[in-house]
Amino acid sequence: MKELTFKLRPTDEFIELIKLLKLKNIAQSGGHAKKIVEEGKVNVNGVQEFRKGNKLRPGDVIEVDDYKITIA
Repeated sequence: MKELTFKLRPTDEFIELIKLLKLKNIAQSGGHAKKIVEEGKVNVNGVQEFRKGNKLRPGDVIEVDDYKITIA
């Protein structure tokens, strides 16, 4: 499993799940990111996540495919 870290900008309180998937190139587009989430392929903090607009904050851990992303 590839472990990655995503550091929020100091001015940002959170990042939406689908935006994170696009920025980390796990999804090729916003539509692809939505499909990944809708199909239940994403876990946030160990729980299957279906909310595309889920707000991720520091300390959250996202698992999708062969990736584990920690929000810092």
